[in-house]
Amino acid sequence: MKKIFLLVCSASLLMSSYAQKQVSATPYAKSITGEGLKKHLTIIAADDMEGRETGKAGQRKAAAYIEEQFKKTGIISPKSLNGYQQFFPLNQDSLSAENKLTIDGAEAVFGKDFISPLSLNTNGSFNGKEIVFVGYGIDDDLYNDYANKEVKNKIVVFCSGEPKKGENYLISESKKTSQWTYPGLKKKLEVAFEKGAAGALYINAAQASFSQQVIKANTSTNVYYPDNTDFTKRVNCATLSHDFAVQQFGNDFATYIEAASKGMLFNDIQFEKKSTVSMVFDKKTTTVNASNVIGVIEGTDKKEEYVFLTAHYDHLGVKNGVVYNGADDDGSGTVTVIQMAEAFAKAKKEGKGPRRTVVFMTVSGEEKGLWGSEYYADNPVFPLEKTSVDLNIDMIGRVDTERKSADTLNYVYVVGHDKLSSELPGINEKANANSSKLVLDYKFDDPNDPNRIYYRSDHYNFAKKGVPVLFFYDGMLKADYHKPTDDIDKINWTLFEKRAQMIFTTAWDMANRDEMLKRDIPLNN
Repeated sequence: MKKIFLLVCSASLLMSSYAQKQVSATPYAKSITGEGLKKHLTIIAADDMEGRETGKAGQRKAAAYIEEQFKKTGIISPKSLNGYQQFFPLNQDSLSAENKLTIDGAEAVFGKDFISPLSLNTNGSFNGKEIVFVGYGIDDDLYNDYANKEVKNKIVVFCSGEPKKGENYLISESKKTSQWTYPGLKKKLEVAFEKGAAGALYINAAQASFSQQVIKANTSTNVYYPDNTDFTKRVNCATLSHDFAVQQFGNDFATYIEAASKGMLFNDIQFEKKSTVSMVFDKKTTTVNASNVIGVIEGTDKKEEYVFLTAHYDHLGVKNGVVYNGADDDGSGTVTVIQMAEAFAKAKKEGKGPRRTVVFMTVSGEEKGLWGSEYYADNPVFPLEKTSVDLNIDMIGRVDTERKSADTLNYVYVVGHDKLSSELPGINEKANANSSKLVLDYKFDDPNDPNRIYYRSDHYNFAKKGVPVLFFYDGMLKADYHKPTDDIDKINWTLFEKRAQMIFTTAWDMANRDEMLKRDIPLNN
């Protein structure tokens, strides 16, 4: 009996010590200051960081700085990683000199007669003795260019685009194109493979010849995120100039190209020709590593549950010798994560650390296509089913130049409040009332918002996996957005500080509440 009594007392004392939701966030939120934010942003958004372009030296330099701040703060690295950085591979392709296209004995000239898309082809060759024109190269329930055509072991020839019916596209039945335009060519090459074609020749109806920019893009690529494409289920292709296509296959092709540019139907056109076609494709692919920088403050009684604070630290790099510093986008989010880590670490040191484990993650690759957060979501360091929320910060240092209301110096846009969890707005609104008292604007959650902001930053890769998210944003879609003028002198430090303190208070409440956030609202794309 005595032993049971002691156990009950011990358990009560333990739960009492963990009741951190009674501890005020205010003194720790107040440790996040405009001065502290400026100290970090002056470095993150300096010319020395070379615009922090993913896969380049500036991005690696920024990652090293963030890691250094996490170490100084005293937050730990994830146990499953070798340090603070979660590296992910990117590819970069370069064309070799072995690429050749020959039609009926005539060797085509690369850059003049043809190009071979680097991202769509894999090393190898194809040969055929007959070509078959298959319109747009579409096989769909609503329209089929392959009907009554035998293409096995032959070379298919098709044009870009898709058919229209009046003002609308036939397949989508609207003014928007279908999947046959995007991903378009990739999908058409997969269909050609399914039909047994040996290879494909493609004609872009909107591109008569190849500019130097297009030739360069098909000679060497920028870094790209591997999409795990199974190239064995796709035929290789060459893109032909209009003049070369007409020269090789006759004047009918001038008519076909013109028809394709207008979205005309090709169902009734039958064109086959004996023609010997061979193509050799060879490229070199190198791997370039980028990284997410992750720091952790371990929780107490709920340390197996997680609250994420995220921002992307990459930007656009250097263009024509001009550095794109990205002070607001997203230097502001990056330094907010650093300062919130400092504030949580201070609380932890004083015995008032969070109940849940708080994860501070700055990602790269956002500007390229949300690559870093996609990699994390597919390769999580901590279980996503135990991740209560992701609070993502992407641009909170400026005033929206398009905002005409009287509250321009006391607002923040909150995105995602009505998705995934019904508890999101209540917690955030209470935290705001207890801290900065900002106007929380839900404008970008309007389902008719043409900007689709919810789908354009790193939180979305968490949301796709079912993790509730809130995204904090200043609304800067014009003025200096993605321009070299996004510099530190444009930051509104007073407003920046208030936003950062409010986000910290929201994170504090979410890290210390009794339960993880409900997941009770489906995500509708």
